[in-house]
Amino acid sequence: MQDAMPSYDPVQRAETARLRAETRLAGTIADFFLDADARLDDRTRLMLAQVLGAIVGSIEWDIRRHAARLLAGSGATQAGEAILKAGAGLKAGAGTVLQRLTRAGLLRDEDLMDELIARVRHDLIAASLPVEVAEPDEASLLVRLAGVPDSVVASAASALLAAESRRRVANEQGAVGGSELPAELHHRLVWWVAAAIRDGLTSPTRESDRAITDAAQRSLAAHDEGERPDAVATRLAAALDARPNELAAVLVESIGDRRLSLFVAVLAHALGVAFDQARAITLDPEGDRLWLALRALDMDRPTIARIGLALSEADPRRDIEQFADALDAIVSIGVEDARASIAPLALDRDFRMALRALARTERR
Repeated sequence: MQDAMPSYDPVQRAETARLRAETRLAGTIADFFLDADARLDDRTRLMLAQVLGAIVGSIEWDIRRHAARLLAGSGATQAGEAILKAGAGLKAGAGTVLQRLTRAGLLRDEDLMDELIARVRHDLIAASLPVEVAEPDEASLLVRLAGVPDSVVASAASALLAAESRRRVANEQGAVGGSELPAELHHRLVWWVAAAIRDGLTSPTRESDRAITDAAQRSLAAHDEGERPDAVATRLAAALDARPNELAAVLVESIGDRRLSLFVAVLAHALGVAFDQARAITLDPEGDRLWLALRALDMDRPTIARIGLALSEADPRRDIEQFADALDAIVSIGVEDARASIAPLALDRDFRMALRALARTERR
C-alpha cells in the first residue's frame, strides 16, 4: 500500500507566499532607508550570521544530545530519538531552531546583538591591524609576557594566547566550542534554544520536557565566562597594572602586535571602566570618545597618532584624512577636560542602562 500523498492546500500556500512576500518587501524597504553608517558591510554581515548560527547550533546540539541520552537512560528511547530526529539537519546547516528564534524576533534582542556585533567587528579589525615590530627577531608582546618571572602575568598571558587562538580558529572554521557570551546572555539564549527545541517536537511529553530542562541546566552549569578572551585579557591587564609612564608603550605595542583585546583591556583598566565600555569607544569609527579617553590618560601626539593610524588602516569605516586633520585639535584638549568628558563611562553598567532607558522614554 502506498503512503498517502501529503495534503496540498493551494489557498493556504498562496496566502503563505503572499505573507512571505510582504515580509520580504518590508525588510527591503527598511534596509533601503537605513543610513549608510547604520548598515552592516557584507563582510561583517557574513561573519555575524556565521557566529550567531554557530553559537545557536552549538547550544542546540548539546541540549538535544544530552536530552536524548537522558531519555534513553530512563527507557524512553523513542522520545529521545524524536528529539534527535527533529534536529537531524543541524549538522548540515538546516538550523531549525535558529529559524524559529529568528521568526519569533527573539534574536533581535538589543543586548545580544550589541555583544555579537561588537565581537565580530573587534575580531575583524584585530585581524586587519598592521603589524608593527620594533625588532625583526623580537618575540611578540604576549609571547614575551608569557615568559616573564611574574607567574600571575605569565599565566594570564598564556591563557590569552590560548583563548585568542581558539577564537581565531572558530572564526576561520565557522564553528564554536562554546557560546563565549557573558553569563547573562548565555543564560537567556540557552532557554530560548530549549524552548524552540520543545516547540519543534510533534508530541512533547512530560519526560521530554524534563530531559530538555535538565540538558539546558547542564549547559548553563558548564558555561564559564571567565574563559572568554575578553575576561582573560581583563585579568592580564589587571596583573600588568601598567604605570602612567608605561601605559603608552603597552597600548602602542598591543596594537602593533594585533592584540586588540589586550589594548582594550589595558585601556579599560587605566580608565577604571568595564571592558565592554572600552571596546565600544575603541570600535566607534568616529573615534571621538577614544581620543578623549587617550587624552584623559595624558597620551601624547605620537601615541595617539600611531593608534589612530593603525585603527584607520584596519577599519574601512574610519576616515584617515579626517583623523589627520583633527589631530592638532585632539592633542590640544586638556587632560582634566578630557577626564570630565568621559566620566559617565565609569558609572555602573546597570545605572547607565537605566539612565539611557529613561532618556529614551522622555524623548517620546
